[in-house]
Amino acid sequence: MQRDPLTWRVGERDIDRCEKTLVMGVLNFTPDSFSDGGQLENAQAAVARGVQMVADGADLLDVGGESTRPGSEPVLADVEIARTIPVIEGLVAAAPDVPVSIDTRKAEVATAAIKAGACIVNDVSAGGDPAMFEVVASHGVGMVLMHMQGNPKTMQSDPHYDDVVSEVVSYLSERLDAAVAAGIERDALVLDPGIGFGKTLEHNLALMKNIDAFCALGRPILVGPSRKRFIGTLLETEVDDRLEGTAAAVAWLAGSGAHIVRVHDVKEMVRVVRVVDAIVRS
Repeated sequence: MQRDPLTWRVGERDIDRCEKTLVMGVLNFTPDSFSDGGQLENAQAAVARGVQMVADGADLLDVGGESTRPGSEPVLADVEIARTIPVIEGLVAAAPDVPVSIDTRKAEVATAAIKAGACIVNDVSAGGDPAMFEVVASHGVGMVLMHMQGNPKTMQSDPHYDDVVSEVVSYLSERLDAAVAAGIERDALVLDPGIGFGKTLEHNLALMKNIDAFCALGRPILVGPSRKRFIGTLLETEVDDRLEGTAAAVAWLAGSGAHIVRVHDVKEMVRVVRVVDAIVRS
């Protein structure tokens, strides 16, 4: 079957990015995530949150069992698996039509999640685990390749770029080629510039202002500005008071060519992108 160059192939599904801006709901089942850590008491509560996100209009759900906030400590694979697999299984059963993503840097966790029904691997290290590309290729699932300077524990210590846009574009282009060379189909891959992952306020603003530079790579672009520190810096607000700032960033990104936005506040951001889409596509 001939597919549009920016269709995203995730397992047995084709996700058409042309129809609308897609909204990916963030579902962190962790005690220490920067925004929603510790809010969910058990897997059942996490599944219920995900089902509500679907009712609110989420096109995809992204399940995480390890915080990658600045300064966070890594989590053992078996801990990640114990946190995420019951949630993924519950979501696949409760909302079978909505693709579920596993947010992990570990091939072992990705394998367990795929067996549980996840059809996307969202990897902030863009294949940093040497086995990750093989896992994705062998299972035929979708993948998000994200840019991060350093690692979560140290990435915000002193981020530096000579030209942040060109350097991040170059990195993602290289990881895209590496993933394809490892056997992953090009149409299974999505790119993420990594807002807040080893970037200053100025770096984040430059990346969002020039999001069209990433669209030139020929793959769908996912961006996750939701509740990030740069919004708090601009508005002088804490993490639980960044809804309007997130909405502004999401509106800009959707209007400037981003194909997928990854957000915590699904209902509100679905409304934002639907209005933006109507304006852009009128």
